[in-house]
Amino acid sequence: MRCAIYTRKSADERAGAEFGSLENQRSFCASYIASQGGQGWDELPNRYDDEGYSGGSLKRPSLDRLRADIQLRKLDTVVVYKIDRLSRSLRDFCNLVAEFEACGVTFVSVTQSFDTGTAMGRLTLNVLLSFAQFERELTGERLKDWFAGARERGLWVQQRPFGYAKPPGTNQLVPHETEAPVVRWIFRRYIALKSAERVADDLYARGITNTRGKPWTGNMVRHTITHPIYRGKMVHRRQAMPGSHEPIVSDSLWRRANAVLADARNHRMGGRGAKPLALLAGLLFDRTGSAITHTFLTSKGRLYRYYIAQQERRHGYGEDSDPYMRFRAADLEAAVLEVVQRMTGYDLGAVRAQYERIERLRTYIERIDVDLEGMTVVFRAGGSVRAEAAGRLGPRRHTRREKRGRPQQGGK
Repeated sequence: MRCAIYTRKSADERAGAEFGSLENQRSFCASYIASQGGQGWDELPNRYDDEGYSGGSLKRPSLDRLRADIQLRKLDTVVVYKIDRLSRSLRDFCNLVAEFEACGVTFVSVTQSFDTGTAMGRLTLNVLLSFAQFERELTGERLKDWFAGARERGLWVQQRPFGYAKPPGTNQLVPHETEAPVVRWIFRRYIALKSAERVADDLYARGITNTRGKPWTGNMVRHTITHPIYRGKMVHRRQAMPGSHEPIVSDSLWRRANAVLADARNHRMGGRGAKPLALLAGLLFDRTGSAITHTFLTSKGRLYRYYIAQQERRHGYGEDSDPYMRFRAADLEAAVLEVVQRMTGYDLGAVRAQYERIERLRTYIERIDVDLEGMTVVFRAGGSVRAEAAGRLGPRRHTRREKRGRPQQGGK
């Protein structure tokens, strides 16, 4: 059994503390591994020492190397002097051990009789995971209460929305001098064109970008039109409440634009209602860093949903493009939920409300990078997990019209 020793000592810990130095921690762990030699334990020569780094953060160079080697299956057991050498945060510790377990790696704390390879160690781990879940839910409730109070006071604590500015040192919103007229133009232009994509094209032609400096898309236009903030409302828990900021568009203009948008959505769904929600929207990226977007269609009364790479949507495949970047939405979403449950112990599939499921998923996951071999799920708490990208479809088939337009083999 290949054993890796991890040691850590923060800058504020006393140098003379018992077994406080990295060498003393390593010596104690090495002696324990040697005592288990009869069970096939063998110490690896690689050193994973973080000196001067706090246990309250996972941003440590040697810990990053250890996690990378675990993903590469280079070791079987992680040995530490005490649990707090790995992390002082209960949540981070539980996430790390879950990451180890997913790769078949056990964790041992030599001075605290903690070994996830034994029944007692797994029982202790399950107790810690329960407390970690309780801590996460309690923190979430506190944050929700704080955000509710901030919204009631008319404060905007997030990144400023397009069309508004935040004076330095405040969380109040005031209309932006140059962007507010653009917002009003977007509403009027959409009513005239009845197409968010055409409005986005017009914005691109005029050289107007969003607050991040990126070109507008149809989804951005639709999001702007539906957002109540532009009519002077604040939103908390999907409930609109009066805000203290100045509205950019009148209530009548907002209602007219949203009525046109509702008609367009109903038409695309064949009169069946609103656009279906995408659980992974905004989280999926291909190997080029481009977004993988959600799309859907209806046929004979049935709804079909897919996640498709941008180059697939534009039919712009070249020699270096990815030929298998289309996925059945339900299969890919189920695979991601399974990873989240395995790493956090929380079953998001049991959450009935789709809006709530989408919000909770984003508290765990930062992004998902998809390639030809699978997907890498990156967690906000630190760390990533490789998994199969379920629901992958084959290359796009050419339509009859495309085939007719292609020259015949050997033709002139």
